[in-house]
Amino acid sequence: MLKRDLVQQVASKMDGYLKKDIAQAVDIILETISESLANGDRVEIRGFGSLSVRQRKARTTKNPRTGKIMNIPPRKSLHFTMSKSLKGPLVKK
Repeated sequence: MLKRDLVQQVASKMDGYLKKDIAQAVDIILETISESLANGDRVEIRGFGSLSVRQRKARTTKNPRTGKIMNIPPRKSLHFTMSKSLKGPLVKK
């Protein structure tokens, strides 16, 4: 799903609002989430999941093609944990 698809679906469910206004609200929400993650905060959306930034350690690895040892610096990665209510319908029994 693209952002424009999200705006379209929200607009179809909310009569009386302009797509322009809904697109602006979606932009504000995404910008706020990005800023919080950049500050190192955890973002939790009840019923959906939580987002957090994790620090990955520096490590060394070997290039299988050349055999050269390479150093990979530490880096940050985004971690998403889905909520139990979202996980339920996705898990096959």
